[in-house]
Amino acid sequence: MGGADKPTLPVGGQSMLTRVLAAVDDADPRIVVGRVPPDLPVHVHSTREQPPGGGPVAAAAAGLAMVPEQVALTALLAADLPLLTGEAVDVLRLTVESAPMQGAVYRDADGRRQMLCGVWRTRALRDAVEQLRAARGDLHGAAVRELMDLLRVAEVSWRRSGPPPWFDCDTDDDLRAAQEWAR
Repeated sequence: MGGADKPTLPVGGQSMLTRVLAAVDDADPRIVVGRVPPDLPVHVHSTREQPPGGGPVAAAAAGLAMVPEQVALTALLAADLPLLTGEAVDVLRLTVESAPMQGAVYRDADGRRQMLCGVWRTRALRDAVEQLRAARGDLHGAAVRELMDLLRVAEVSWRRSGPPPWFDCDTDDDLRAAQEWAR
């Protein structure tokens, strides 16, 4: 997208990051891994993966380091999911709470797991991150798939009308589609 800071791009009058944070408005704490715009309308804690640019697994590890031990569930969400809703996150949370799984993610119509739109048992996610770190020696550049292969995951289908909550904006066309859906 031409080097744009994707999470700050607006969809429906709000940045994608603001929209994602609204979907987890009852979460405490809310942690953003990456740059936080000074005009973000909500309070968040922020951190960076070290070194920056290490990818989503390194970012997840940095964020998890800020989650208090007593927090039972953690939502791991990309910041470019402008159509995510609280209802969609609740579906994942309820799935994890009612199943003997370590996390829940959406599965798209093509059968792909949407790994950066999930809710996890915090302890299990931490353990998987540490297991992957031990196996690789470093999380920089680790694929999300490598991390997810270490976890028992419930796959949830979205059966409601409207756009899928995991829709992410990777291209200008995606951004235009999200704008249309947000209307």
